[in-house]
Amino acid sequence: MLCKKTALRFAAPVAVLALALTACGGGDDKKSEDKPKGEAANSQAKPKAPSALAAGESTTAKVKEESATVTYEVAAQKVDLGTEAEAKKLVSDPKKAKGLVAAVAHVKYTHKAGAPLADVPDVGDGAEIYADGVRGGLLIGASEDAAGCEDELELEGWKKGESHVLCQTYLVPVGTKEIEVHWAPEDSEGEPAVWKFPAK
Repeated sequence: MLCKKTALRFAAPVAVLALALTACGGGDDKKSEDKPKGEAANSQAKPKAPSALAAGESTTAKVKEESATVTYEVAAQKVDLGTEAEAKKLVSDPKKAKGLVAAVAHVKYTHKAGAPLADVPDVGDGAEIYADGVRGGLLIGASEDAAGCEDELELEGWKKGESHVLCQTYLVPVGTKEIEVHWAPEDSEGEPAVWKFPAK
C-alpha cells in the first residue's frame, strides 16, 4: 500500500490533481476499476445500507493492515463542501469539474486493539462519499492539504489509544441535497457504516 500512496503523492503536481486511483500491481479496485489518469472513478448507485449514524457517532471494525489486524473505532465527523470555482482549480482539466464541487469527508479513526502499525495505514481507504444516493468521483491527492486532515504517509507507528483524522475528497454535483459517508474495510463484503449529512 505504501507504493501506491507514495506514487500518488509525488505524481500529483501542486493544485493539479488526478481524478483516478491507480494501484501497485494488479488486482481489482472497488473504487476505480483501474481508470487511466485524468478520469473520474465511475459513479455508482449506493448499495443497500443499515440505518445511518449521526455525525460523530462511531462504529467498530477490524481492518487487516499490512503488518497487523487492527480494531478501529470509526466516526465520520463532517463533510466540507467547496465551490465549483475551487473544484476547477483542483483538476488538470477544469472542464471535468463543470457542475461539480469538492466534498471532503473528515473521519476520525481510533486504534482500539492490535499491534502498532509498521506501515502506512489502509483504514482510511474504506471511506466513500455519496451525493443524493450516487457515489461521487474520487479526487486523489487533495485531502492531505485540507484543513484538519492528516497525512497517512506520516502515520507509521500508529499505536493503541491514538486517534487520527483522515479525509477523502470526492467531486459531487452542485445542488446536492444530502451527502452520505460510507465506510467499510476494503476487503469486507459486509454492509458499510453510513453517516448522513445535509449538503450546506
